[in-house]
Amino acid sequence: MSLNATVVRVTDRIVERSAPVRKPYLERMARARDEGPRRAHLTCGNQAHAYAAMSDGEKDILVGESAGNLGIVTAYNDMLSAHQPFETYPALIRQAAARVGGTAQVAGGVPAMCDGVTQGQPGMELSLFSRDVIAMAAGVALSHNVFDSTVYLGVCDKIVPGLVIAAATFGHLPAVFLPAGPMPSGIPNDQKAKVRQQFATGEVGRDKLMEAEMASYHGPGTCTFYGTANTNQMLMEFMGLHLPGSSFVNPGTPLREALTIEGAKRALSISALGNEYTPVCDVLDERAFVNGIVGLNATGGSTNLLIHLIAMARAAGVVLDWEDFAELSDATPLMARVYPNGLADVNHFHAAGGLGYMIGELLDGGLLHPDTKTVVGDGLGNYVQEPKLVDGALSWEDGAKETLNDKILRPMSDPFQSTGGTRRLSGNLGTGVMKVSAVAPERQIIEAPVRIFHDQNEVKAAFKAGELISDMVVVVRFQGPKANGMPELHSLTPVLAVMQDRGLRVALVTDGRMSGASGKVPSAIHVSPEALDGGPLALLQDGDVVKVDAVNGTLDVLTPGVFDRHPTRAILTANETGTGRELFATFRNAVGPAETGASSVSMERYR
Repeated sequence: MSLNATVVRVTDRIVERSAPVRKPYLERMARARDEGPRRAHLTCGNQAHAYAAMSDGEKDILVGESAGNLGIVTAYNDMLSAHQPFETYPALIRQAAARVGGTAQVAGGVPAMCDGVTQGQPGMELSLFSRDVIAMAAGVALSHNVFDSTVYLGVCDKIVPGLVIAAATFGHLPAVFLPAGPMPSGIPNDQKAKVRQQFATGEVGRDKLMEAEMASYHGPGTCTFYGTANTNQMLMEFMGLHLPGSSFVNPGTPLREALTIEGAKRALSISALGNEYTPVCDVLDERAFVNGIVGLNATGGSTNLLIHLIAMARAAGVVLDWEDFAELSDATPLMARVYPNGLADVNHFHAAGGLGYMIGELLDGGLLHPDTKTVVGDGLGNYVQEPKLVDGALSWEDGAKETLNDKILRPMSDPFQSTGGTRRLSGNLGTGVMKVSAVAPERQIIEAPVRIFHDQNEVKAAFKAGELISDMVVVVRFQGPKANGMPELHSLTPVLAVMQDRGLRVALVTDGRMSGASGKVPSAIHVSPEALDGGPLALLQDGDVVKVDAVNGTLDVLTPGVFDRHPTRAILTANETGTGRELFATFRNAVGPAETGASSVSMERYR
């Protein structure tokens, strides 16, 4: 089938917009490629340092002809359930490399924080900036120039975007991303959400809340709801950086181990030393990012990726805009219902046909570029297959041609919604985005007086005091990247959901983030410019009437005279110290706006 007209139009616009930066980026990558494997340019002393800890046999391979040296960049730590399985990966990867005559070294580790641990805590103010720290840390790891190819071990919220930024920066090297997979299913997500709301209203105590949380997050692997971490995994398949069908295979299984071994071997086979050289700069082109945006919309993925994809793309010389996301959303049907947009988790989604089924449907419907380069060869059609272990041997077979559960996964001809549910909002309050895939149609336009807050804890305190009892637009400002690192306001979700369940018409407007768990309350997030950076949100006062309109894509204050006021100044000294925040002043001062990726690294040349 021919490509959808919107996909063609948006892709062409991105190509044109990106040309001034994509062309010099590719020229830099070509120069790095033409210089050949970097080890050849090191002195004997340089190489001796790099190989000193290797065995004598490995040293001989590295000095002589080989299948290449594989650099492992790992986000392992055993506090993150999603990353704990990576502890055993380097040994598997070294063994896999040896089987094909190559070597592998851990090039370096990158930090990996858990947003689930820091939600509502001061540490969350480091979360967004950790993405750029990860990119820089991976850059340090690869700066030794002794690697012919790379594998990246990371899963969660900021980790994969940071690793992709690093991979794009070293775009002359091939890159294969190796996931760990989701933990097995725990208690149903709707049951967990109900207990959270009951705790917010005082119906149950902390003992019941703790019991529910521990039954939900209960073992190694990614959290099973469809938040940012699992949205990352979807993107890596849609963009051709995973092995097909590898995203949602559970940790600690023979299939998971076989995929890790095969991924390492594949990374070496696509280096410049072989016959299938596939540098990641060729994988991460404009078409791949369009495919990723289509996947984001078709699955109802995390709103965090509206920031991260922009930053990832810019590292590869591709310039995206929220307008691209909105237009592609209008052309993309919502084909999946995975919590918080439904009751199922990612294990159920995978069992129903998963990403392979969805990619096949979208390819047949002309919504994906079929001719992109991937780590397993040319063409996204490879990703309709799923991995199998047959008599201990890994192979790929045709995946599901029909959904195995239409309450979770539907064909393009019968979607849950005709559009993907991402809305760009623009008006006199700035530009923001809203995820409407879980918002009821009758709640997508809210016009009400505002109540102003400067902290999510203030909202929760007002709720507990019984003050939030009327229709309102809750404005939480000074939550942007310059103000305090743009922490997720995840703990607002139960409070706002309770207000809505009580029959109130309520919406959230913020220059902060809400993540993939934003749910059923209409939330205009990532509003740019942020309040601290001259944004009109700083002009609002309690009682001003604001209209949040996701149907027509507008975000406006309707009260006259607002723009004649002096902006409110927030006291942010409490956000500048403690829990390491004093170390990140440079990031707060240098960061760009959310609509250009909220990045503090390598962005200036793209503005």
